[in-house]
Amino acid sequence: QVQLVESGGGLVQPGGSLRLSCAVSGFTFSSYAMSWYRQTPGKERELVARISSSGGTIMYGDSMKGRFTISRDNAKNTVYLQMDNLKPEDTAVYYCARGRGNPDYWGQGTQVTVSS
Repeated sequence: QVQLVESGGGLVQPGGSLRLSCAVSGFTFSSYAMSWYRQTPGKERELVARISSSGGTIMYGDSMKGRFTISRDNAKNTVYLQMDNLKPEDTAVYYCARGRGNPDYWGQGTQVTVSS
């Protein structure tokens, strides 16, 4: 069955960095765009970044541009999110998802907390 498993979250100080990973199985990874979203309590889920199946097309949410980098390794069935210069407002649960505007499968999420 389709599985998406995020890892790499944790507690980091403002200005710090984290690298999230999402390992997938159960489908042909190289055929699908992948996305990262985040959500905080009481707020709607927010698109963080999206990458096309080949990695050739990438987009970011406005507040992430210049600080976050999405990438993928189709040989390892893994999508990554490098997050630099983290801010307290980046605190959220981060999810990876399969697909573009309306993802059909989601991981369980990984908590990122930015605090001093």
